[in-house]
Amino acid sequence: MFIAPEQFAEVNKSTIDAALKFATVSFDAAERLMGLQLAVGRDVLNEGVKNAKVLAEVRDVQDLASLRGKFAETSTEKLTDYSKAVYEVAQHTQTQLSNLFESQMTEINNTVAAALDKAVKTAPAGADVAIAAIKSTMSATSAAFDGMTKAAKQVASYTDANVKAVTSVSHAAVKSVKK
Repeated sequence: MFIAPEQFAEVNKSTIDAALKFATVSFDAAERLMGLQLAVGRDVLNEGVKNAKVLAEVRDVQDLASLRGKFAETSTEKLTDYSKAVYEVAQHTQTQLSNLFESQMTEINNTVAAALDKAVKTAPAGADVAIAAIKSTMSATSAAFDGMTKAAKQVASYTDANVKAVTSVSHAAVKSVKK
């Protein structure tokens, strides 16, 4: 099958665009995670200073015991919130990358289908079997990709539900410890 220079240039342009989109999504995710890390680091430092000042004012063992529970509660809440924020960044990035991958696969399939249609018109007699085999392979590949995409979306949905449930249970456990 012959690929015209225009088709080759278009495929290259599409590939470069996809690579740039992938890089942009990756850098955005890294930037969000770094911002989250810096914010958490600042909060940990401020919380540590505050806790050290509170501990310096403790006068009896009973106050110390109650502080331990408050410190544990605060730490658990912050850890849960941090984990949820990291998960949200990861989920958002995964969704963007999946959409990018799906659009690239669709574009590739369309390009190959157009090339096949063009090849059918200029193909010699007897090439129908080979072209039918290629079309069959493309259909099977598309079906497999669709199946994997649906399965990945279901896994992401289940994971999201589990993360929300764990977060809810963690917050409830922390509140019950308060009482």
